[in-house]
Amino acid sequence: MKMTSAKVLGVMTSGGDAPGMNAALRSVTRAALGTGFHVLGFDHGYEGILREQFHQLDSRSVSNIVQRGGTILKTARSAEFMSLDGVKKAAANLQKLGVNVMVLIGGDGTFRGAVDLGKFWSGQIIGIPGTIDNDLAGTDYTIGFDTAVNTAVEAIDKIRDTAASHERFFLVEVMGRHCGQIALEVGIAGGAEEILIPEQRVDIHRLCERLRAGRSRGKTSSIIVVAEGVDGGAAGIAEQLRKLSQNEYRVVILGYIQRGGHPSAKDRCLATRLGFHAVHAALNGESGKMAGEAGGKPVLVPFHIAIKGKRHVDPLYGRMMKFLNL
Repeated sequence: MKMTSAKVLGVMTSGGDAPGMNAALRSVTRAALGTGFHVLGFDHGYEGILREQFHQLDSRSVSNIVQRGGTILKTARSAEFMSLDGVKKAAANLQKLGVNVMVLIGGDGTFRGAVDLGKFWSGQIIGIPGTIDNDLAGTDYTIGFDTAVNTAVEAIDKIRDTAASHERFFLVEVMGRHCGQIALEVGIAGGAEEILIPEQRVDIHRLCERLRAGRSRGKTSSIIVVAEGVDGGAAGIAEQLRKLSQNEYRVVILGYIQRGGHPSAKDRCLATRLGFHAVHAALNGESGKMAGEAGGKPVLVPFHIAIKGKRHVDPLYGRMMKFLNL
């Protein structure tokens, strides 16, 4: 699928970093070079476009990065780009640099910016879902989710040793302001007694009763996984439980540790496939869409659906937990 004349493809990473972003960047760069594009890598997301901070990338520029966490292009949130003048300036800069295609690796904020940019720039825009939250609709998984889950599960395995030794209740807070996907996966894989997510209201009295019932059945320690978006967070839930039960609850907030580290094999492979898929979509004239996977097949999802679409919680999780926390 060789192009007859060279065009310019820009690529950037934006928003929160996610393990696997570098693997996606590597795939985009080499797939684009192989089909006749010149490739520009913009630093610090939209801020790099506004400041015209970029590097021309060749195949060697992305060597030995598939295994690295974070992003070699760096990432940032741009206050200037959030203004109308900022969006217009970014569009003008891309036009001046002769960029024909932009591939954006990021999450919902990145794609909202893409929608705004598309109103003032005539080039093609393709998104790649890079966010640990797995909160974008239309794709089964986002880049970084698997690694974040594995990191959190490893931490919970270690916390459980202490919980068992001291016969204590631990509340472990994981990322997920609006989406409980990380908490659900981590809770199941880590053998948690309870999983609290923002999509479901927490009945603190019933939660306390279930923990008491566990004690009466001989449970001497418990792990409760809490998504950060749950009202009050892990600290707030712990305080309420202390008042109701008079028991002591320890709180562990995993925080940014979930974003770091080497990407898992699953994330590296997903990132590589989606990078190739994004370039292929651009070659076919697509724009304003996210390159994702559903049911193991490549899909293109309009940005407005990826951003606003609702990812529903599988009711199977709730049914499983009724049996697993006995």
